[in-house]
Amino acid sequence: MTLMRYEPFNLLSQFQREVNRLLDTSRFGDEETGHSLADWAPAVDIKEEPSQFVIHADLPGVEVKDIDISLENGVLTLKGQRAIEQKEETESYRRVERVRGTFLRRFSLPDAVDAEKVSAKCRDGVLEVLVPKRETAQPRRITIEA
Repeated sequence: MTLMRYEPFNLLSQFQREVNRLLDTSRFGDEETGHSLADWAPAVDIKEEPSQFVIHADLPGVEVKDIDISLENGVLTLKGQRAIEQKEETESYRRVERVRGTFLRRFSLPDAVDAEKVSAKCRDGVLEVLVPKRETAQPRRITIEA
């Protein structure tokens, strides 16, 4: 038999964190109006390579037609929605953990990116956005004539 220590204040602290998380509009919302712009945010990996940035976003269950990618003033925005399934409720209990509704992620990009050549593709629920860097001016050695 395993003994577990009971600490009632841990449950209260956890409840308070969850309420604060739900009421935090600055995560996905418009700070000026306080309106929520998104219901969830996809997990994202960002990798910098010598010639480009590669962004992978987990979007399982999201159709390509429901994804919008834009780049404006150096900010890359991924937004869209995962459709809400219409199911009839029965008297049995059910548990829903996968979030539905709109999503939003924004990324500030450095000035070195080439906004005209950004590309994206989606396969197996993973969105891949390729953000190439601009060709940098290579230093040139200047010979001195005598």
